[in-house]
Amino acid sequence: MEKLNNNHYRVLYITCPNMNDAENIARVLVNNRVAACINIIPNVKSIYTWQDKVEESEEVLLIVKTVEDNLEMLEEIVKKYHPYTVPEIISWGINSGNTEYLKWMNDVTNVSV
Repeated sequence: MEKLNNNHYRVLYITCPNMNDAENIARVLVNNRVAACINIIPNVKSIYTWQDKVEESEEVLLIVKTVEDNLEMLEEIVKKYHPYTVPEIISWGINSGNTEYLKWMNDVTNVSV
């Protein structure tokens, strides 16, 4: 497993209100080569404060794998297609991973290291 010293490889969480929106955003990101792979997890219960009120929602979670260079474009695309006023887009660096998988991520996102 390759150990990494930077945040070149990223994983993001993005929540969506329903499967249709989640699949649409995932397809746009992958088709535009902004994300290498996206897992879609249905039936996520979220409890949060919105406009001074505690809310509960059933949501769909996207787990997005990409590279640092694509984060700005990824955020722009998500905001364009996402129905929420303030979509959740949270990113973490990948500290280690399968070397072949990381190379594949670079190849499919048109980024070379």
